Amino acid sequence: MDLAAFHALEPLCWRAPSAHNTQPWRLRYERWAITVGWDPADALPAGDPTGRDLRLSLGAFVETCLIVAADAGLRLDWAADHDESDRRVGRLRPGRQPYRTPFRTADVWDRRTHRGRFTGGPDADVVAAVDAVARRAGGAVRAVPVAGRLRALLRTADRQVYADPAVVAELRRWLRLDRSGPRYRADGLSDRCLGLGRATATGLRAALAAYPALRPLGLPRLLAAAGGDPLAQGGGVLALVAPPGLDAAGQVEFGRVLMRMWLTLHTAGLAAHPLSQLVDVAATRDALGTLLDVAPERIVHVARVGRPVAPAPRSARRVERTGGGVLMRDAAVRVG
Repeated sequence: MDLAAFHALEPLCWRAPSAHNTQPWRLRYERWAITVGWDPADALPAGDPTGRDLRLSLGAFVETCLIVAADAGLRLDWAADHDESDRRVGRLRPGRQPYRTPFRTADVWDRRTHRGRFTGGPDADVVAAVDAVARRAGGAVRAVPVAGRLRALLRTADRQVYADPAVVAELRRWLRLDRSGPRYRADGLSDRCLGLGRATATGLRAALAAYPALRPLGLPRLLAAAGGDPLAQGGGVLALVAPPGLDAAGQVEFGRVLMRMWLTLHTAGLAAHPLSQLVDVAATRDALGTLLDVAPERIVHVARVGRPVAPAPRSARRVERTGGGVLMRDAAVRVG
């Protein structure tokens, strides 16, 4: 197995998506395999207490690794081996042939989360295409009616998120609202990617700093309102429905499905804006299940989807290609 060849491609693999852009995945290079694991420091125990988003992110990373390797002609296979105690989800190992996929490294590189305005939502053919991706893994993609209850559910979810001090503290840790900050170009949610002007970003930073004092005075409601109405930005809303009884290892594998779904949207000229709060808050997830006539625990991802009016900024990554290998921005050490 040509570990050096894959190692040179690793920065491209880090373009995989993750909640709050925490980039939790870690690779351990061994003689005949590469173990994929995670760093608990980059998990979200308050916002993602069950680890669902963590495992979806890890699966999306695995799928990205396989796509990038295949486009480079590397023969890699995936052996799932989820172990919470060892903080690993499986191993990339030598395969008989490159991974079969319709996607290329360029798709991985160009795909972006888009929180801006859309000119329209996915048409029936696109919905059918992403539904087919999910159905091959035992799941489904359902269109969520935008009119009616969904806007109220989003408001409820936003208020609940901002009412939880632990979740707000976690969000504050990963927000990058100061462009001179040391981690602005490494990870997290930047003002640019959130579509915030400098004045708005400064105001949000001040409000979050004063959160402990202002929370009893109604700050959570104000913060939720300040986030605006994403549905007013256009597009449709799609929900990814998992097979019944999906366990932790299954969630990792379904993260691979989610990545294929996002890349299918990207190659059709569309982008996605996750509305994870609808799934993170139990009350709104249950209401969404009723709306879609599906068991709430099967809904693993919800996103606003449409054709972007303008390109979105590229989110930051800790790993970049350098002349001599791979540079870890956060550790400032060369590992190649």
